[in-house]
Amino acid sequence: MSISFPDSLIPADEAARLRALHLYQIANTPPEPIFDEFVAWAAQLFSTPIAIISLVDEEHVWFKAVAGVEDLSELPRNSSLCSAAILVDVPIVTSDYSPDSCQIIKPDVALQMGLSFYAGAALRTPDGSRIGMMAVIGKENRVLSETEEEVLNQLSILVSRTIELRFKYLQAEHNADWEAAQRELSVTLDDNATLTRYLMARNNGLNLNDPDIHSLVLARMVGMTKVLDRRMGETNAL
Repeated sequence: MSISFPDSLIPADEAARLRALHLYQIANTPPEPIFDEFVAWAAQLFSTPIAIISLVDEEHVWFKAVAGVEDLSELPRNSSLCSAAILVDVPIVTSDYSPDSCQIIKPDVALQMGLSFYAGAALRTPDGSRIGMMAVIGKENRVLSETEEEVLNQLSILVSRTIELRFKYLQAEHNADWEAAQRELSVTLDDNATLTRYLMARNNGLNLNDPDIHSLVLARMVGMTKVLDRRMGETNAL
């Protein structure tokens, strides 16, 4: 897949984008269980060794959650493909980390790790600002079907809404409610992961292009959406 990136890492709407990011007070914060569970499920769904939730600020890409790599909390902004991926208003799928594929970043870290495949969908605030990425990463050349891209995009929407829910609770100083929301979402994600493991064992892998499996996964995502909708409604009364 050929991707046309802009000539600069700094988009025209950078000031507004950064205001949106900083409003949420989530960049460069400690890990939180719910986001760890999201990346674990993403890696499972796409059978990749790595999955990440990233947030892109002025100088760094902060990793709110990482599955498959230890002790990775941040990278310089010009060293992460996430910082280029937020510039494009479509999911990014590439199996080329070479400097020629995206000349506005330095892919040294990714190349040292032997990475080649990256698929990510942007995390968006309600006003449309792209503040980070939900991405799955691997070492083999690969493409995603439209069906797989749909699943990745739905994951990014769920993570974006969870970030929004976190902000609503913490802004209202209802930390205990945020912890309770995490526990409820965690139960749902744990059920999802259990189903995914069962499907993988039964089918010798997970094929998201299989209509039955695709429908099951999307149904589980609808279940999470209902939890988020209800919780978000509760925050409106805080």
